[in-house]
Amino acid sequence: MSQQEKITELAQQLTSSIIGQEKLINRLFVALLSDGHLLVEGAPGLAKTKAIKTLSERIAGSFHRIQFTPDLLPADVTGTEIYRPQEGSFTFQPGPIFHNLVLADEINRAPAKVQSALLEAMGERQVSIGPKTHILPKLFMVMATQNPIEQEGTYPLPEAQLDRFLMHVTIDYPDAESEHKILALVRKETASDSQSSREELPKLPIETLFLARKEVAAVYMSPEIEEYIVQLVIASRQPERYDAEFASWIEYGISPRGSIALDRCARSVAWLDGRDFVTPADVQEVAHDTLRHRIGISYEAEARGMTKDTLVDELINRVSAP
Repeated sequence: MSQQEKITELAQQLTSSIIGQEKLINRLFVALLSDGHLLVEGAPGLAKTKAIKTLSERIAGSFHRIQFTPDLLPADVTGTEIYRPQEGSFTFQPGPIFHNLVLADEINRAPAKVQSALLEAMGERQVSIGPKTHILPKLFMVMATQNPIEQEGTYPLPEAQLDRFLMHVTIDYPDAESEHKILALVRKETASDSQSSREELPKLPIETLFLARKEVAAVYMSPEIEEYIVQLVIASRQPERYDAEFASWIEYGISPRGSIALDRCARSVAWLDGRDFVTPADVQEVAHDTLRHRIGISYEAEARGMTKDTLVDELINRVSAP
């Protein structure tokens, strides 16, 4: 069985247990294959945490969940130096960030100091404690969730941290048909010991992921598609090239991480679809998730009822696809 077949089979298994969130499952695997971090935003009860936790249970790597709260300290995430009097020295005690997969649940509930502690870990794959730098595992992925409805006791993520996330995925309520399937699945799980059956399922080896990433990196992207990605990003930085009204909607443009994310995610989407080449549709499919948190919307645009997704739509409409 090829790497693509193994990962596709696992994705199908997760889709059957997480009803109505096919997009979320797909984006979880895109992030894994693209070696990036994922921010998932949605109302309570939409299986955000369950989807991420179920995926971690099916991968042969270490996993830790951090429940973010206002009283959390940076050392609770990164770890700290502990003094050992019997030895007369300090020893570093790694924090929960030193795992392969880290679930940052309700990340917007943590204060700024804790959020900034994640910046180095997510961007540089290392943690600095005092004079020493500690390297994180080769497979390292932060999967964060946040609730957009409840604002009391929350701290909006700064743009510098949002930019560290490969994708910012927003999910919505399932439709009526999926709701029926959810009810049937919950009744079935209640009647049987689903936990024990899930533990018996085989786990995907980490080495399989690394091999799959090499195949994703080898997916062909034509110069025309690459130019299309670059022009989408440049259009956000120089919107006046199109018209003054469009320029008035954008507060600031997309960083180079945006074009890198578009490149990586488009390749992953093509690979998951069984193709060895990228199409303009692949780029457009992941454009909103990779760009919505990297573009600034002006007060004028917000006053007109626009959102960041509206700006991404405008970029796609104004930049000609090859």
